[in-house]
Amino acid sequence: MLDTQPRLQACDDFYAALIAAHQGLTTAQSHALHARLVLLLANHVGDHAALLHALRLARESAAPGAGEPATLPHLAISPVVPVHAAA
Repeated sequence: MLDTQPRLQACDDFYAALIAAHQGLTTAQSHALHARLVLLLANHVGDHAALLHALRLARESAAPGAGEPATLPHLAISPVVPVHAAA
């Protein structure tokens, strides 16, 4: 089961580091960085069921309903919509 309770220590510092990692990158490079980060963290987690649960939660929060904007006040990092998904 996926642990969704806040556990990240120094979340502001991590967020700043995440943003800094994107500085100077093109949009394509930024999306590739996110993809690599997701795959690295997924490998670290290693629990298939937890990863599928995370995908479902992330997808549900990205598209809450027809015509409704995604509002995620409880998340520290807003999701990024890939260029290829915006059609």
